[in-house]
Amino acid sequence: MDLGASGHTLEQIDAWLTGLLTGASLPVALAIACLLGLRHATDPDHMVAVTALVAGDRSGRHDAMRLGAWWGVGHAATLLSAGIPLTLLESQPPAWLERGAETAIGLVMVLLAARVLVRWLRGAYRMRPVPDDAPTRERPHVRSPREALAIGVLHGVAGTGAVVVLLIAALPSPAEATMALLLFAPMTVLSMVLCTGGFAWSFTRPAVAPFANAVLIPALGAFGLFFGAWYAGLL
Repeated sequence: MDLGASGHTLEQIDAWLTGLLTGASLPVALAIACLLGLRHATDPDHMVAVTALVAGDRSGRHDAMRLGAWWGVGHAATLLSAGIPLTLLESQPPAWLERGAETAIGLVMVLLAARVLVRWLRGAYRMRPVPDDAPTRERPHVRSPREALAIGVLHGVAGTGAVVVLLIAALPSPAEATMALLLFAPMTVLSMVLCTGGFAWSFTRPAVAPFANAVLIPALGAFGLFFGAWYAGLL
């Protein structure tokens, strides 16, 4: 099964935006870089990581958005710390580093998905959602911000090369590409916050929660196992 086909529509969107980016004036190019950043969190590997992070938590939308923010900060920090020098030098990170990061991401997705399934089998997701304003001591398991930050860093390492190549190819100078990257990176943080918040909100709606607990969470866990193994090159 070619899972890469699942991202075909997203690739078309990126290709269309990149086409607009090429030859555009600097203000327009920077605006398009923002749009590319906002779309970035919807990449399949990012979405699998997001669902594994927040699918089963009943800790409230705000906590989920906080996890998304930490994921985004790790991702953006890597994009900027590695991407700016590479953009200015018109270079790329070593292929072995990106491939190693992709393998690590796949393994992490497998572990996260396995934990979702184990907790589901133990009945951890049959509890009622906890309101956002509930005291911290009343909240169930909340995933660590460090975990989200580390996953974001890994995704940043794996994706920096592609982002740098796109901006260098589309913009006339390294300086303009760097300016675009400075806007692209924080937009990825915002997009991840919106994604995690949206997932947490939808999964905890009274009309959706029973179906999510019984069907969606185990299905997402199983898919995460398969996708993570494929992404790591194990399948």
